Amino acid sequence: MFLRRWSPRSKLLLVLAVAAGAGSFSMVRGYAAEVRALRPSAGDPVAVVVAATDLERGSVIAETELRIERMPSAYAPPGALASVDDATGRTLVTDVVEGEPITVTRVGSAGGPVASLLPSGLRAFVVPAGVPAGVVRAGDRVDVLATFGGPHPYTNTVGTGLEILSVIDDSAGAFEASGTGGPSLVLLVSHETAERLTHATAFAEVSVSVHRPVRGLRRAGR
Repeated sequence: MFLRRWSPRSKLLLVLAVAAGAGSFSMVRGYAAEVRALRPSAGDPVAVVVAATDLERGSVIAETELRIERMPSAYAPPGALASVDDATGRTLVTDVVEGEPITVTRVGSAGGPVASLLPSGLRAFVVPAGVPAGVVRAGDRVDVLATFGGPHPYTNTVGTGLEILSVIDDSAGAFEASGTGGPSLVLLVSHETAERLTHATAFAEVSVSVHRPVRGLRRAGR
């Protein structure tokens, strides 16, 4: 039987292939060992609900807009939801981008169309706008000014950069007592601002000034 002799070039290539294979095997084993060593600090994998697509604030989350990803428990954000059912049907209080975890702070509590949009710790407050219908809409920001009468009238700014959650059409006379004849605004405010607005609406003439839109501004005004 004829045996083919390997040329020096073939032998060299064989040696290099065996060396490369051994090196790759060693690298994989080393990586696996590192993963095992890190597991105690990173934690076991846990299920986390993430957005399957970009979602806008105020939208009601559908099941098809979510997916489950697994990540080490140490890297799961605090308050991350673990079940799609926990997020489905909830209203988002912030924008969420694709792949971002859904946490308890990003969804509103159960409630009506306004209550479900309230982030934790904030309030919704209704003020007469004193502006024509269509001038402002949800998402705009306004300053609220109060003009107090008496012998020495003066004007104070009682709320700055307040976000409009919704606009109420007063054409049906729901806020007839305000005498503005225009829409009223549901504003997102802190507890302290709500107290100032309550005093202003009781003892002063309230008006609003509209802010120029600022990209990425999502927090309630002062």
